[in-house]
Amino acid sequence: MQHSKYIDPTTDYGFKRLFGTEVNKGFLIALLNDLFRDRKIIADLVYNKNEHVGEAEETGTVIFDLTCTADNGEQFIIEVQRSSQVNLKRRMLYYGSKLIADQAPKGNRKEWNYAITEVYVVVLMDGFAMPEGDDSRDFLHDICLCNRDTGKIFYEYLGFIYIELINFEKEEVELENDLEQWMYVLKNMSSMNKLSTYLKKPIFKKLFEIAEYSKLNKEERKMYDVSLKRKWDAESIRQAAVLEKEKARDQGLQDGLQKGMQKGLQKGRLEERAKAETEKLKSALNLKKRGLSVEDIAEDLGLTVEQVEKLK
Repeated sequence: MQHSKYIDPTTDYGFKRLFGTEVNKGFLIALLNDLFRDRKIIADLVYNKNEHVGEAEETGTVIFDLTCTADNGEQFIIEVQRSSQVNLKRRMLYYGSKLIADQAPKGNRKEWNYAITEVYVVVLMDGFAMPEGDDSRDFLHDICLCNRDTGKIFYEYLGFIYIELINFEKEEVELENDLEQWMYVLKNMSSMNKLSTYLKKPIFKKLFEIAEYSKLNKEERKMYDVSLKRKWDAESIRQAAVLEKEKARDQGLQDGLQKGMQKGLQKGRLEERAKAETEKLKSALNLKKRGLSVEDIAEDLGLTVEQVEKLK
């Protein structure tokens, strides 16, 4: 298998290695702070024990359950996912709701008084668009509960941040802030040969050093190769589904065009027949006025005697 200089951070293994370990949690803190865009400033985080990997191989999901401490001392929970697109919105709602439900004590509910900690779900989507999206080209979707009519925020402390990498198309020279630099790194690291001048910050320098494929040991390389192959396989399946959908759409358009043409031809034939019938009746009426017998007119023009008799 041919390998690039740096591992792909959007594979399950790459994402976990760079963002899912205690020794590298500074990368995740920096990324999350940029995603929150000054709403939250995370000073520290703890990886909770119920961190888990997606149960089914086809899901391709890595999940980090984090307890974060902000710079003002407040704590909140974040779940970070590198997720596939299957039932995406429903699954994220389920995970967020579960984080809330798990906070409830087994007893003393009244004393607890529903003191729910803030919960946020962060989702990294690689290679596919937001299901049932709004066709926007935004790469960041910051979702919260709001009033449908006024747009006013109804509840601030349950949020979903979706990162739609497929929509991030900026080149290095166009990067305007730290968040865009992170997006560029996530999307392009595995195709880069060196750390560019546009990314020469201490945190990115350290990130790229850890991401070098040559620094993986034999077992780590094996795990990464399996993860990379799964990503490639998933992408192949996704592309095949897209092609099949496009083929079905094109076939539908072709069938619709053919049906439309057939309908038009049929309508044309009916109109021609109606026109010919009208001309026959006009001729029959003229012959009738000239005194020809009804029977002769009907026989000559291919009409019934009843049709000719009704003409006035």
